[in-house]
Amino acid sequence: MTVTTAPYAFADMNIWRNWHDSEAAAFLGEKLEQKGVKNVVWMFQTNSSVFTSNDKFLKTPDDFKGMKIRGLVPAFNASLDALGAAPVSMSGSEVYQGLATGVIDGGLTGVDAAISRKYYEVQDHFSVVPVISVYFHGYLNPKFYAGLSDTAKAALDDAGRKAALWAIDAAEENAKSAPEELAAKGVNVYTLTAEENAALEGVMRPAFDAVFGSDDADSKKLLELIDLQRSES
Repeated sequence: MTVTTAPYAFADMNIWRNWHDSEAAAFLGEKLEQKGVKNVVWMFQTNSSVFTSNDKFLKTPDDFKGMKIRGLVPAFNASLDALGAAPVSMSGSEVYQGLATGVIDGGLTGVDAAISRKYYEVQDHFSVVPVISVYFHGYLNPKFYAGLSDTAKAALDDAGRKAALWAIDAAEENAKSAPEELAAKGVNVYTLTAEENAALEGVMRPAFDAVFGSDDADSKKLLELIDLQRSES
């Protein structure tokens, strides 16, 4: 389920608005059932992230060269490697200390998390990018779901759709105000242009795909379905 760390794959919010009935969602839902859970709602949280740094914005591939930066999962780390950075995987709760002590030079987090975790105390430049997406599941025991009446299943499906759209609306509202709130802390905040994002994606995404889809037909299929949905958004 780390596919939402595919660089820029979910940058268009319309992908999430149309996610519920998409082939990609159905494909993932089937895989979840094979793992023993029945997904009933996709709760999108954000696709507004920041690359954090000191003394400069991270706007171009060259800006990342030689930086020790927070990593996530192997495929996403490969995309940072492609930029010339040195990813160090760590949880969100570890990043502040890592930045403060110099274990890493830069971070990656949601704009809202950069505020709540007070990254502005240890970093002074924040580059806003739609590079990854974060979401939560709502799920049930498959046997319990199977025992529901058709009426209950339909009501659950309707509630899941409404909750998913509410989450997207809330995320969009937060994305509008969060950069200003961050700037109010006295740091430098910059939102990358479409051209700058495209340049980063051109380097990051092929490296991610090469690792994520390597020798795994399901992973390759999922990337294809997401790219198809992206092209139709």
